[in-house]
Amino acid sequence: MGTSWNDEVTSFYSLSCQDRRYSKHIHDNVHGNIYLDPFFLQFVDTEQFQRLRDLKQLGLVHMVYPGAVHSRFEHSLGVYWLAGEAVHIIKAHQGSEINIERNDIKTVKLAGLLHDVGHGPFSHLFEREFLPRVLNGYKWSHEDMSTKMIDHIVDEHHIEIDSAILKNVKEMVLASSTKTPQKTVNEKQILYDIVANGRNGIDVDKFDYIVRDSRACGLGCNFQFQRLMETMRVIGDEICYRAKDHLTIHKLFATRADLHRTVYTHAKVKAIELMVLDALTLANGELSISASIQEPAKFWKLDESILRQIETSDKQELKKARDLILRIRRRDLYQFCNEFSVPKDNLEHFKDITPQDIVCSQKNGGTTLEEDDVAVSIVKIDLTRGRRNPLEKYDKDHNFLIKDYESDYKFSIRDERISHLLPAFYQDMIVRVYSKKPELVGAVSEAFENYQLKTYGMKTQVHDTPEKKKRCK
Repeated sequence: MGTSWNDEVTSFYSLSCQDRRYSKHIHDNVHGNIYLDPFFLQFVDTEQFQRLRDLKQLGLVHMVYPGAVHSRFEHSLGVYWLAGEAVHIIKAHQGSEINIERNDIKTVKLAGLLHDVGHGPFSHLFEREFLPRVLNGYKWSHEDMSTKMIDHIVDEHHIEIDSAILKNVKEMVLASSTKTPQKTVNEKQILYDIVANGRNGIDVDKFDYIVRDSRACGLGCNFQFQRLMETMRVIGDEICYRAKDHLTIHKLFATRADLHRTVYTHAKVKAIELMVLDALTLANGELSISASIQEPAKFWKLDESILRQIETSDKQELKKARDLILRIRRRDLYQFCNEFSVPKDNLEHFKDITPQDIVCSQKNGGTTLEEDDVAVSIVKIDLTRGRRNPLEKYDKDHNFLIKDYESDYKFSIRDERISHLLPAFYQDMIVRVYSKKPELVGAVSEAFENYQLKTYGMKTQVHDTPEKKKRCK
């Protein structure tokens, strides 16, 4: 990982920016030189896009992995670059078969550049945990805000852009979300699978963040997206890959799952996220943090400096939130008590566990717990398709493997025909319980054990909570 992948592949990739006389270049620590021509710079050189510099790609992970301070700004540039490379590779190899026009290339690259422009602060904590809590389960997505922000940027900065390109860019940003627009049969479906692939999950967004996040955290990464990009081929309306690259594709999903387990949902990262979640909730009434989520003109002003705003305020209304942030600064964190992995036979009908469930499981006669003494984190890790294997066929039209470049026949392969070392199950659900006060670790741990016994008839945690942690004051 010591050199950029541009140094390792042929000059073929220079196709993505044939005339660089009018372009600016940025040296990226993952992809090498990234070139931006004047059209894309119109979007980059706006306060709305520059805001991404103030959003860490991994939110609060840097509190545990100090190197993880990279931003959504550089990730967005990386996705822009890879999106351009991908569409140019397809055009170069199959230009006579697929009518990819200049505007198609511009559209895909712009979608890659702007796919996260509507992202909230603190990675996915803002939209998946904070907003549902303060807005009674309201579902908000950064992809939807990104489409609104794109319109806002175009209007605010008077950018001249073809209406068809603008429409298609927004559809590509939504391609992997639940709000995916319906497209006509005449549209080029493959272009919608490059940035955010809602069909099989293989896209340049993952190519970039998997390598970028691994490098920033000081972890090795043996997934090589270059191999997939160099050999992909379009068959029908789908981007396909050689059957011999089956294990490389599997490694994409496995590496992503490993990053979720060891980095994104690290037990101490989640403890800090739970504290920030509580602090934001306490401050929301005074600062109206959630009030801007429908208005791009206000939303772009919201970034991770909100914590500093709370921390430095002398308002009495923010004291409880301020005290929580001070606890984080002093490393007085919510204490991790224990965890268990939900038995696979119970996954289908699993219901979220709440602090109330833990408190109601405590025995009489000991320390009396209140709901506000306990925090619960439910961590779901999969290979992008829940309990399904993303590499296996799940409808009659979905296949994306081919024998070789001479073949036009698409098929799927069952894992056991490739290797018996691949997983037989594709999802984990981990329940973690934290004590908000160090002196209550023992009581919370005991109540958590009682909950497991009551629910599953046995302790499903791997081991008891260490006595040293229970004695923590």
